[in-house]
Amino acid sequence: MPKYIVTIGLEVHAQLTTRSKMFCACPVEYGAEPNTHTCPTCLGLPGALPVLNQDAIEKTILTGLMLGCTTPPVVNWDRKNYFYPDMPKNYQITQMPFPLCLGGGVPLYDLAYPKDAQKSIANPGKVVKLTRIHLEEDVGKSTHYDKFSALDFNRAGTPLMEIVSEPDIDSAEEAFAYITSLRQILIYGGVSDADMEKGNLRCDVNISVRPEGQKELGVKIELKNINSMSAVRRAIKAETERQIDVLEGRNPEKLVQSTRRWDDDRGETTLMRSKEDAHDYRYFPDPDLLPVRTAALVEKVRSQLPELPHEKRARFEKDYGCSAYDAGVLSSEKELASWYEAAVAADTRVPAKKIANWVINDLLGVLNERSLTITECPVSPQALSALVATVEAGSISNNQAKEVFAEMFESGKSAAEIIKAKGFEQVSDTGALEAIVEQILAANPDKVAEVKGGNEKAMNWFTGQAMKASQGKANPKMVTEIVRRKVLG
Repeated sequence: MPKYIVTIGLEVHAQLTTRSKMFCACPVEYGAEPNTHTCPTCLGLPGALPVLNQDAIEKTILTGLMLGCTTPPVVNWDRKNYFYPDMPKNYQITQMPFPLCLGGGVPLYDLAYPKDAQKSIANPGKVVKLTRIHLEEDVGKSTHYDKFSALDFNRAGTPLMEIVSEPDIDSAEEAFAYITSLRQILIYGGVSDADMEKGNLRCDVNISVRPEGQKELGVKIELKNINSMSAVRRAIKAETERQIDVLEGRNPEKLVQSTRRWDDDRGETTLMRSKEDAHDYRYFPDPDLLPVRTAALVEKVRSQLPELPHEKRARFEKDYGCSAYDAGVLSSEKELASWYEAAVAADTRVPAKKIANWVINDLLGVLNERSLTITECPVSPQALSALVATVEAGSISNNQAKEVFAEMFESGKSAAEIIKAKGFEQVSDTGALEAIVEQILAANPDKVAEVKGGNEKAMNWFTGQAMKASQGKANPKMVTEIVRRKVLG
């Protein structure tokens, strides 16, 4: 059986976090009453003229800087002509030959891959090359019912970045990682909410399949408007299998350049239309908008560059002693990284690595169980830091701390309140602890001899006996120090 190579390119559409639309002053607001945020400009009424949104242009340039793109010195605006019911002007203002960003790439983070693929990443550290990022206006929203369709033009005119990759993605797993990594970067930069459920991040997938050894790419098939990362993965797998079936004669269809729709319920793609080429859209420069010189905007935006996820991950490893995996988890979400750093800053005497362990092993587990985000966490960063500090000071044991943490999460009370209520305060009175240790040493001369003979592990036995004798209230660190001093001098 011949083997096949799949080649994938993605076109990701990201709505920008601007207060107003791309060419008018109408507000951008998700969930508003239908058709309440419209005006003659975004409805395409005769005589209405567009005015550029500078914030949208700056956010697109910032995206390009984060992804290593270059910005041409002059960019312009074009009309893309086609009819669709939810596009009121019957053309879209976009960018064709002179977009805001060229080149660059998206780094694929290891933890951005699907969990079942993270142990078998084919190309670790891969950076998917980009073709361009251009800025355009979004269309309205169509809702289809049994006998009619409803149109909401609130979204029409919303600033929309189209981020176009090269055909540089080799698998459904890489496509998943690409979208996940890109989404992280957009959120870090504050340029987009990148929420696929709200429709402000959408994806078109271009797929071609060719036999191994054939240099020329196969026929390009576009899958339109996929709105979840898991659906992208499923759609690519299904369409790849369909194309292979056609090539091997198991499917009577022919592969022609076309646009298809992904039906997630049925797990299959269906034909929408034959694929248009650029000339079908009759692009021409928009006569109502002047070209934009970008040099001053680029310099202004350069000072706004944030620390990106991979840069933060490297700093967490270097400055906080986190493992590569822990640093990757902590930097994967902007809010989580900020929460962790707030906990570290709350008490610089507490090892940052210990706080990382608590966040990853305890806090995130409970949040996942309750389907909560870190911003909804009932335990503050300062409260967790205070709990870890009590463990480090030897005031309570690790097992006791886990019990305290569980109640902190449920009640919102501080660690100190819960420790006092549960009677977990440990005995740290030196005189009292020495009396307990002396009794145990006197009653166990054979164990004393073991320690003196070089078996320091037997020291733990004395600590355990002291904990039993004090009903778990003895400070274990102080007990161990007293045993060491009295036995070894």
